[in-house]
Amino acid sequence: MADAKTHAPQEFEGVLKDSATSVASFERHDRPLIDRLQHTLHSNPAMVPLIVLALSVAVFGLLLGSKFFSPFSLSLILQQVAITGIVGAAQTLVILTAGIDLSVGAIMVLCSVVMGQFTFRYGIPVPISILCGFLVGGAVGYINGFLVARVKLPPFIVTLGMWQIVLAANFLYSRNETIRSQDVAANAPLLQIFGYPIKFGGAALTLGCIVMVILVVVLNYILNHTAWGRHVYAIGDDPDAAELSGVQVNKMLISVYVISGLICALAGWVLIGRIGSVSPTSGQFANIESITAVVIGGVSLFGGRGSILGMLFGALIVGVFGLGLRLVGTDPQWTYLLIGVLIIAAVAIDQWIRKVAG
Repeated sequence: MADAKTHAPQEFEGVLKDSATSVASFERHDRPLIDRLQHTLHSNPAMVPLIVLALSVAVFGLLLGSKFFSPFSLSLILQQVAITGIVGAAQTLVILTAGIDLSVGAIMVLCSVVMGQFTFRYGIPVPISILCGFLVGGAVGYINGFLVARVKLPPFIVTLGMWQIVLAANFLYSRNETIRSQDVAANAPLLQIFGYPIKFGGAALTLGCIVMVILVVVLNYILNHTAWGRHVYAIGDDPDAAELSGVQVNKMLISVYVISGLICALAGWVLIGRIGSVSPTSGQFANIESITAVVIGGVSLFGGRGSILGMLFGALIVGVFGLGLRLVGTDPQWTYLLIGVLIIAAVAIDQWIRKVAG
């Protein structure tokens, strides 16, 4: 009896160990790889757009050969997405906090108009005019942030209204007049500085492209290696929990919208260099293009997850599709169709990843 009592628990423990081992083995080996894939994508949100970008480049490379892979074509893609990438960086910051900014394009254009009009209408030195453009961008961003953080209005409504207000102010202030590129080049070349090309080999990159890349690299470092960046993600994930953990949510939200406005002002300066002139009608679709780059880039519209590098990959995907389909000779509407499919697919993948993470 004593032996039975002694050995029974040991046998029982052995059965438990065997069961636990078999369960662990089942979890490790028999469960589908899809779980690990989902968790990998959740921890590396820029991976999906990077894969799509690589596949897009490979497909168009096979179809077009050296016509697509020429240094000129590849540098042209960067030039085309420079504005979208900069405005997309501003949009990414806001969307990471579970907000959205529909006014980024209008702010960009207004800041460019202020820079041009202050220089040509009032004779203010160009550097001061540029500074005034940045102040306008920061001020509009502050108003957006104050209404969202302090007044507790929905970001969609606030920025939708601000988009209309800024757009109207832009046309009223500029009198719908365009400052010609010849006049800008002759009297205020500093306004066009980001349009100057830097040529090496057969490629030609503008300073605007370089500024976009630098901006993305800096913001990527800030978001991943500073307290401010961690707070941005925390607010987007759960603002109440962030508040309880000591994050000053209202101040953080205002700072995000102010920085977004300043980045839009930078985009306005780059826009002048890109088109050469100061036009109140330019960049009208920048808000939609920025949201497109953010969504395709794997940044969650629900906030708290995403990467600024993913946004850049999203912008490049749009650029690759646009140039590639033009070189193939297809109808331009195919570009919009495929981009629409990519947007829906990106949101579906985001929902799939969030479900597993939850």
